[in-house]
Amino acid sequence: MSALVGMVLVLPGAAWAHGVGGSSDTVGGFVWLGTKHMLAGWDHLLFVGGILLLAGEIRRAAKLISLFALGHSVTLFTATVADWHVNPVLVDVVVALSLVFVGVVGLRGRPKNWVWFGAAVLAFGLVHGLGLATRLQDVGLPSDGLIPRVLAFNLGVEIGQLIAIWVMCMIGDVLLHYYPRLRDVRLSHGALIAAGVVAATVLVITSGGEALLRPIQASAQEAGSCEVRNRTETFPAGGGHPVKDFFEPEETVPATSFGHVIGDGFVIVNYRPDLPAEQLAQVRAFVTDPAAGLVVGGPAPGQTEAVKAVHAYRTIACDTLDVDAVRQFTRDWFADSRSKPVE
Repeated sequence: MSALVGMVLVLPGAAWAHGVGGSSDTVGGFVWLGTKHMLAGWDHLLFVGGILLLAGEIRRAAKLISLFALGHSVTLFTATVADWHVNPVLVDVVVALSLVFVGVVGLRGRPKNWVWFGAAVLAFGLVHGLGLATRLQDVGLPSDGLIPRVLAFNLGVEIGQLIAIWVMCMIGDVLLHYYPRLRDVRLSHGALIAAGVVAATVLVITSGGEALLRPIQASAQEAGSCEVRNRTETFPAGGGHPVKDFFEPEETVPATSFGHVIGDGFVIVNYRPDLPAEQLAQVRAFVTDPAAGLVVGGPAPGQTEAVKAVHAYRTIACDTLDVDAVRQFTRDWFADSRSKPVE
């Protein structure tokens, strides 16, 4: 747990750096996505580590972790299936403050009445679940087979959490054996408070405060001749960066490479292969323009829209080509703090 705290304090960009990363065409693949996300979720793991420290005994820790798992499982499933799109920055700030809560309780000493603390753990579990749902929705989920994929992702989250608990307990035993001074848990609780405060502050500052006030996004809105909606498109994971920015109509798009870069904050532009030469030239010029930013593009056989652009959260679909609308869509995304890769 100390290593995770250090990462947050030294690398503030980690405050939002644990997206799911990629997608999967199979239900089983979502188990791996959930496990991988949990093992990279420093905020979730620090909260669990704080509970373990505070509980002091295995039975009590098991009850508290079960409450936490119940909370995040309920909102993960409900928010994803019901297609809730909550403010991700606000959720991440509350998650960061949950670390402060556990740290402050730990410094004050173990509660004499564990009922209120258990209720608080359950409540924070509900919030953490909203954060997990936000990350899962980022990958884009098909309406066909949605529930099995959500359940598989949640199973992966629980597997990752159990692995992390086992690792934390093993590391804790080793450190206590060789460094008896670490038995003073006030150091760890103080570090939790520092990590939570730093993460919350970084999130507020980098968002300019505006993202905290951003309302829940509507499912769709008009942008000229185009429609902007929440992303449902998926891309397979496993590739590296594409070898070039733009792929011609006769070329095959490296889907796994596109799936890789969308997690790095890129915008992916898909166009109908049979576009007239003049319109194709406009799309090519936009994608390859250095001023456009992190944009890649290629043909999408079977696509009915003239052009479609997607980023981690949203999609713009244009029945007729409207490069200006796509350009504004990308500008809005690159002005969003969530588009910034971790340095």
